[in-house]
Amino acid sequence: MIKQKNTPGQLLGKGLFWFLVILILLYTLFPFYWAITSSLKTENQIIRPLNSVLPPNLNLQNFRAVFQNPGFTGALANSAFVSVSSVLVALVVGSFAAYALGRIQFRGRTVMLYLVLAMTIFPQISILSGLFAIVRDLGVFQSLSALVLTYPLLTLPFTAWTLTTFFRQLPGELEQAALVDGATPFQTFYMILLPLTAPAMVTTGLLAFISAWNEYLFALTFANFPDVRTVPVAIALFSGQVARQEPIAEIMAASVVVTIPLIALVLIFQRRIVEGLTAGAVKG
Repeated sequence: MIKQKNTPGQLLGKGLFWFLVILILLYTLFPFYWAITSSLKTENQIIRPLNSVLPPNLNLQNFRAVFQNPGFTGALANSAFVSVSSVLVALVVGSFAAYALGRIQFRGRTVMLYLVLAMTIFPQISILSGLFAIVRDLGVFQSLSALVLTYPLLTLPFTAWTLTTFFRQLPGELEQAALVDGATPFQTFYMILLPLTAPAMVTTGLLAFISAWNEYLFALTFANFPDVRTVPVAIALFSGQVARQEPIAEIMAASVVVTIPLIALVLIFQRRIVEGLTAGAVKG
């Protein structure tokens, strides 16, 4: 078989395509690369006018200072607890809501679905004063319970909306066969339909975890005491081990440490994430 040569136009198109790919990769990866290199430098090396792209040597002092800071390690544990709790609440409540909105016919279902979507439109600052009054009246102000109570307002609408699409795409014959075999609607939900939405659950759960892990405004307002701070607030108020105003190198090291769990989760669940993002893209 004679291999067809590419025309000049095709070569130009391929070259432009790979140029755009490389440009996008540089644009997205360079900030994280800069954070890593900055975390390996000393403060004096960072503030130099002509700062080098590569660190002169591997300096792990910033990482040691970060992990020796009890406020930061405690904030890691607080963020993990709050994020996991928020994800569990969002997935449990969101899956029930998605099953009702996607599989059950009732009047006003479409209106309710768009109301759920509309909840994601309002900025956090617009509901902050009302939430502050609720948190204070419930007696959970300056506690992790306040964050577990308020974070689902950010993660639950997206979770319910996304899972509704997946539940709606499941074949109705599966549900009918389960009911004919004597299964209750709840058994049909958690034994038949819910396992089929595992890719969507992983995808939405990971996105909800990232949203809760990186959330700053609610954490700063509702839980700003040193023993209940989350990672974003702890980094913003990071003072380091040495008396100086802005320990940039230690802040960069803390940012790298905080990003590693997110990267690890994406690598672990990457197959499920791809399945969740591509499910329903092709209909038979």
